[in-house]
Amino acid sequence: MWNRRCIVNRPANPPKTVTSPIRVKNSFTGQPVPATGRQKLLAAFPMRKSAGFNPLLVSCAFAIALAGSSSAATAPQESEIYAGWLKMYDLRFDEAHRIFAAWKRIHADDSLGPASNAAAYLFSELARLGALESELFVDDSRFRDRAKLRPDPAMKALFVQEIAQADRLADAALQRSGADSNALFVKSMTLGLRADNAGLIEKQSFAALGYTKEARAFSERLLQAKPEAGDAYLGPGVENYLLSLKPAPLRVLLRVTGSNVDREKGLQEIRETALHGHYLEPFAKMLLAVAALRDNNPARARQILGELHRRFPDNELYTREMDRIDKGGH
Repeated sequence: MWNRRCIVNRPANPPKTVTSPIRVKNSFTGQPVPATGRQKLLAAFPMRKSAGFNPLLVSCAFAIALAGSSSAATAPQESEIYAGWLKMYDLRFDEAHRIFAAWKRIHADDSLGPASNAAAYLFSELARLGALESELFVDDSRFRDRAKLRPDPAMKALFVQEIAQADRLADAALQRSGADSNALFVKSMTLGLRADNAGLIEKQSFAALGYTKEARAFSERLLQAKPEAGDAYLGPGVENYLLSLKPAPLRVLLRVTGSNVDREKGLQEIRETALHGHYLEPFAKMLLAVAALRDNNPARARQILGELHRRFPDNELYTREMDRIDKGGH
């Protein structure tokens, strides 16, 4: 874990730079997976080159849908807050809030509590407003022409309050130690949540891209401090992959303005989180399911969605998406 809080800490020999090739290891032992095993793991999430994908529909930290849990063992203290994440992934937000509130009372100086609670407020609103349906993300024109959402003002205020508290606590921790992995994760998370709010609710695409770039900087710092932190690969991976699918002239402009645009590296990073992530492992898989739909590969998407549905049967998003696939709606 990052201090037994944020990421499963697998024994590893860290590479000298964060740009080293992606490592594939057993998430329980940290030992390299045999070649045949590696091939099977990577084959579980194949992706083909697809049409353009709006890069701002997802932040680099969280997801269009909350999905599944990590299979890795967790420490008793960490499992308390992780239980809240599991409720959130099952769209049981009230229960998630109660768990996060209890965590905050016991761990008043830990920024992970308010950051997690902020995520629950934001995604409960996105679920309520119908903004997590895959049709929005598979059809670029439908996403572009969607109406601006009207969030509950009280929920928005609570979201802003929790984000501010998380940032304040994380900043204080980074003042004490610039390599505090828990605080670095939280900073990437809060910026990702701000990007989600800007892009999905406020329809402020440029603001969302700005938050995404800031989040990437904290992810890179986290990888320098903790190269085996599987969740930290997701943000840079999403940025690389999604922006690489834009038209060539726009890709040039994005590079000039400081964005990362590398499709193959992005896919490697997303797979790394799908294989070895903790909190964000399921999002990486959900992202691969959406990409499969965009690649006209509904069978692969349904396979991934079926796994998530078995893990979280109360999440109606998976059921609806599988129904659409079965009826030929994708």
